[in-house]
Amino acid sequence: MEEGNQTYVTEFVFLGLSQDPHTQVLLFFLFLIIYLLTVLGNLLIIALIHIDSRLHTPMYFFLRNLSFADLCFSTTTVPQVLVHFLVKRKTISFAGCSTQIVVLLLVGCTECALLAVMSYDRYVAVCKPLHYTTIMTHRVCAQLATGSWASGAFVSLVDTTFTLCLPYRENNIINHFFCEPPALLKLASADTYRTEMAIFAMGVAILLAPVSLILVSYWNIISTVIQMQSGEGRLKAFSTCGSHLTVVVLFYGSAIFAYMRPNSKIMNERDKVISVFYSAVTPMLNPIIYSLRNKDVKGALRRVTAK
Repeated sequence: MEEGNQTYVTEFVFLGLSQDPHTQVLLFFLFLIIYLLTVLGNLLIIALIHIDSRLHTPMYFFLRNLSFADLCFSTTTVPQVLVHFLVKRKTISFAGCSTQIVVLLLVGCTECALLAVMSYDRYVAVCKPLHYTTIMTHRVCAQLATGSWASGAFVSLVDTTFTLCLPYRENNIINHFFCEPPALLKLASADTYRTEMAIFAMGVAILLAPVSLILVSYWNIISTVIQMQSGEGRLKAFSTCGSHLTVVVLFYGSAIFAYMRPNSKIMNERDKVISVFYSAVTPMLNPIIYSLRNKDVKGALRRVTAK
């Protein structure tokens, strides 16, 4: 699109993860396996929680939301990446890129909030077990889940608005494999300082604030567990919290690295690897972590398959 003597970008071209045809074929099969495991694993978690009445508890209510967010997160990027591994010119329209950013930020930021909510749920379960049912009521759980999705939508709106309002002229080559603000800012034809500050502020709100809540929750949990007399009680508490803590470290570690540092004009290979981790690998690992480390989920699976 032209305005005056300026040509505005109508599509973007990705450089992708590799230019070598043989490597792209190998990556295609690797990403296909990752995506299939992600879809099957998260759908299985959602189905088990829906079918088995023993899993109709606050913890699994939030886990079902998390699995749905993971499913959306992966589906927004990986199918497109799979197609791009098989074609020479990897393009996406400006509208398609905008949609991808909106959905990625919505579900990604919602996941950040959900992980914080889940840590609060574990805190109440371990530190205030006698009051758990009166604190974590169905209404409170619904409000916490709604608040998580609403916060994700708000951050997505702010980051997307600031990113897409920048002018993008002539240069449309993205050294990345999907659209996200840090990669797009490198192509902007104007000063990006205000946008970077807006993204940083939203990052503090949706990344650092939940991390602080999680750290406080787990400090109290660990203090309570250490004081337990029963070794079996300690083991059960650590087991139920271990899965959540593993997911927190994996997801937040990569997301903070990508969004909470100064924007560089060069996208290097390390940035791409980090993006692969939180966009494809973590959504695949979440259901595996929760299934392997969780007796309730494994029990539900046995009961369903035994029918």
